[in-house]
Amino acid sequence: MIKATIASLTLGLVLAGCSSDTVGSYREAGSLVDTGHFGNATMNNQQYMTGEKRYAYDLAQRFSSEVLTTVNFAFNSADLDAGARDTLREQAHWIRQFPEVRFRVYGHTDKVGSGSFNKRLGLRRARAVVNFLASEGISKSRLEAVVSFGETQPLIVTEGRERRNRRTVTEVSGFFERHPSVMDGNYAHVVYRDYLNSGKTVSGHATRPASSDG
Repeated sequence: MIKATIASLTLGLVLAGCSSDTVGSYREAGSLVDTGHFGNATMNNQQYMTGEKRYAYDLAQRFSSEVLTTVNFAFNSADLDAGARDTLREQAHWIRQFPEVRFRVYGHTDKVGSGSFNKRLGLRRARAVVNFLASEGISKSRLEAVVSFGETQPLIVTEGRERRNRRTVTEVSGFFERHPSVMDGNYAHVVYRDYLNSGKTVSGHATRPASSDG
């Protein structure tokens, strides 16, 4: 009997709260203090956990901004000169920091020669880069030289010889997992490594992660 009375009183209070001046507003708790940014962190976390956030794209942008992604070649050659090898060493150093990530190397040529010849030449250039990165300690399981654009994507539109068109481009192609998220640990490893690296010695002086207490 007592339980039934309590239930009746509770129902009465709920119905009283749904008076004519409030029905139809349906505001969320906290909506009056939400200026529009309150849920951004939750939304961002949700995007990461569901795979909506494109990690490969984010890392590709970072890779291209922190190292040179392109090396160039002499005419009708897939040999790496000293400048190319220096660039690839920098790429290898960056790639070693992200063991969860796969990369592709795209080969290109200029317009001189037949399309079929240039396609083969572009692939030879891509494979030369992959082999060099492998010699720097990068597993070939993470490197692909499977696409050669040949002469079809010039940087400089010309029918003649153009060194800037004779190139390879290294790009992030994705993670080992198809849809990585924060919860599977891949991106957490990246963030944690960055945190540790921020405390390494720079030019003989020890550094430490920034903190709020100075």
